[in-house]
Amino acid sequence: MKSHTAELLRAAIFHTPRNPFREERALEAHLDGGLLIEDGRVRACGDFADVRAAHPQAPLRDLRGGFLLPGFVDAHVHFPQVRVLGNLGLSLLDWLEQCALPEEARLADAAYAARIAQEFTRALASHGTTTALVFGAHFSAATAALFEETRAAGLRIISGLVVSDRALRAELHQTPEAAYRESKELIARFHGQGRLGYAVTPRFALSASEAMLEVCGALLREHPSVHFQTHLNENVTEIAAVVRTFPWAGDYLGVYERFGLAGARSVFAHSVRSSDRELRRLAAHGSAVAHCPSSNAALGSGYFPLLRHVQAGVRVALGTDVGAGTGFGMLKEGLQAYLMQRLAPDGFPLTPAHLLYLATRAGAEALGMGGEIGDFSVGKAADCVYLRPPAPSPLASVAASVASRAGDAEHALGAVFALAGLESVREVRVEGDVIYESHDD
Repeated sequence: MKSHTAELLRAAIFHTPRNPFREERALEAHLDGGLLIEDGRVRACGDFADVRAAHPQAPLRDLRGGFLLPGFVDAHVHFPQVRVLGNLGLSLLDWLEQCALPEEARLADAAYAARIAQEFTRALASHGTTTALVFGAHFSAATAALFEETRAAGLRIISGLVVSDRALRAELHQTPEAAYRESKELIARFHGQGRLGYAVTPRFALSASEAMLEVCGALLREHPSVHFQTHLNENVTEIAAVVRTFPWAGDYLGVYERFGLAGARSVFAHSVRSSDRELRRLAAHGSAVAHCPSSNAALGSGYFPLLRHVQAGVRVALGTDVGAGTGFGMLKEGLQAYLMQRLAPDGFPLTPAHLLYLATRAGAEALGMGGEIGDFSVGKAADCVYLRPPAPSPLASVAASVASRAGDAEHALGAVFALAGLESVREVRVEGDVIYESHDD
């Protein structure tokens, strides 16, 4: 339940209420900032002196020495893959066969799936992620366990049963009829319940027959408020296999378009090797792409052509892609995006404002939630993460400089992405509710 008590938080505050890919001065920084939360919403955000003067009676919590950011939005992460993190040295299809799919098959055991749901939920919250678009399991009971666990934890989650009927392990396949029936049951139980939403989720085109993709299209037509998620143009071997499997399709995206799966509520993970023609169509559909830089590097999938996506008008957000990625940290994912773009032949020169936007508001917009979350605009849900680095540490020195009003906002935010990790996440809130606290020093 949301607290109805007003509370004024004082700290260095950063958020991006505007899109830095399109507008200048998108970053708003208040090195001595005030964030007023009431009824689970942002009631004021600005310089502390101004907010305090306008709300002199609000109870104050002094968090100076730390940083307040909007809650992170992970646009692509796999619930069943928590325990395969760190399997390095493989490309996509080999990694799936040797690492991911055997582990995902274990989630047929309901008790095991419940433990994984607890581990996954705890990992999201402890890293400051307040909203996530999540690949569920291939099993209905396991996917339900994820919904139940995240609901109890207070997270915002959009997820769904992963549907596949070929090209994987036999125990991960289901018939189109069973996929339709079980998806309908999960939508009825969880979609729109509290902070939960549903996403129709074929694993990727290779693992879905035309009949299964028709089921996905039917679910979207029958439930227009649900989302759609899958993978697109991640790896050259995968793309070649898609061309062989669907010879009637002009390209990878064309497979999904044939069945009405590309739309404004669709998020396609990776898009490392999408053609210019595909990018123009993604933009026309209003679909979003989840950029997963750590996974792209770990699997050797390639550089993400961010500049081409931006020029085509495709919406881009960040995803960790656990477990092909290297962890749950969205700050680390932002740093990796920066580093990869520095090295890419046609890289986009990212600033700290871009990184914050990609980790927060961009994800909200990709999920159709830009009016509700993603920054500290007045009236939005008070989803936030409080970072306080342990002392002594290099980031603590930056925080001390900020607290003395001697720091530079861009440098401080860049240092947060470069230096902050799990150890710095001290408190996480969703709609003002504290869903995670750490008091370790």
